[in-house]
Amino acid sequence: MRIIVDVKAESREEGVERIDEGHYLVRIREPRKKGKANVAVLKLLKKYLGKRVSLVSGATSTTKIIEVEG
Repeated sequence: MRIIVDVKAESREEGVERIDEGHYLVRIREPRKKGKANVAVLKLLKKYLGKRVSLVSGATSTTKIIEVEG
């Protein structure tokens, strides 16, 4: 299953918010530098969904497509 994720980097609080089916908003504290934000997004989504996740596209964008396994 693939989901669309909008990312808000350098937020005060971390969290995942479901906008609708297959669309999420992820807030992270990390900056958008050297892939730190992408790693943080994947870690937070894995914890929230309880499944393995991987980045499909959007490595340099605030809108990402994530593959959810399982």
